[in-house]
Amino acid sequence: MTRTTPARPVSVEAVLPELAAHRGRTTRLHPRPGRPGVHDSHVGGPMLWPASEPWPVCHEPHPRENEGYRPDEIRTARATGTRPPSRPWPDVDPPGADRPVPLVGLAQFFRRDVPALGSGPEGTDVVQLFRCPFGHGPHLERRYHLRWRSAAETERAGRLLATAPEVPMLPGENELPEPCVLHPEEVDTYPWAEDDTLPAPLIARIDAWDDAQAASLGPGAPSYQYDLSIPPGWRVGGFPSWASTGPMTIDCASCATPMRLLLTAEGSEMDGGSHSWMPLEDRDPSLQGMASIRGGPSVSQPTRLRFGRDRDLHVFTCPSDPGHLPQWVLS
Repeated sequence: MTRTTPARPVSVEAVLPELAAHRGRTTRLHPRPGRPGVHDSHVGGPMLWPASEPWPVCHEPHPRENEGYRPDEIRTARATGTRPPSRPWPDVDPPGADRPVPLVGLAQFFRRDVPALGSGPEGTDVVQLFRCPFGHGPHLERRYHLRWRSAAETERAGRLLATAPEVPMLPGENELPEPCVLHPEEVDTYPWAEDDTLPAPLIARIDAWDDAQAASLGPGAPSYQYDLSIPPGWRVGGFPSWASTGPMTIDCASCATPMRLLLTAEGSEMDGGSHSWMPLEDRDPSLQGMASIRGGPSVSQPTRLRFGRDRDLHVFTCPSDPGHLPQWVLS
């Protein structure tokens, strides 16, 4: 089934014509629980990975955990609509510093499915995203890994990996992604309006328009940030949202080139302010607003993942040299 973003509550360029010069495009991925295969673009499905190639692992120290969740019990609980039980962490199996921890495969995107996918190293057309399931250091920072590959070369390499390695215990149930198929859809998008993301006079006009809408229509009034600029959920390209941190300058650590947003991962497909973006196919047409959204967690939190304290994970890459290390920003 396709996914169709509803028309915006207001035509933003009719209200603020200056925004036409800043219009961009983003590909909403609309993940929904399903059974993706190794040759599909997905979140949480099996990776296109040669059996002869080592799976990515984390070699850094990890804090000792007191309890955790078994991946098979998480899967069973989701299938039955229950909560998985937490288990004491086995003394014989700590996630400590003396052994590598296999990374969790979060997502895989083929350029054939997402034409707007940014450029990787020459000849590559698939990007794969991984995360260490454990925190690092006193602030429990996360470690991510990006892998580009050529689908054709991977197929020629021979046998593919049948089952990815995984840790026997996870520190949280939201470390295990729910396998999701994608429904890519391109939509218009506009920059976050704060600091110098747009010309100051235009930001002032946006703020004034928001205030006038709220005064006229009350708490349910449409707003630029929530309803007109950047859609929520997993998306490729477009503009980063800066709700938690405020706008940041992201330059390449190798060459100082301003980096480009490759993709955004988000734990939720909506919140109380952004529900107007929920696709038509996930709504009851006889109802209005949030009351019309149907499907429960499979629609509102389909991947079951969480990034930081319910933030967006932005992945930036270098446009001058895709081989330079990406940067990961939680905002």
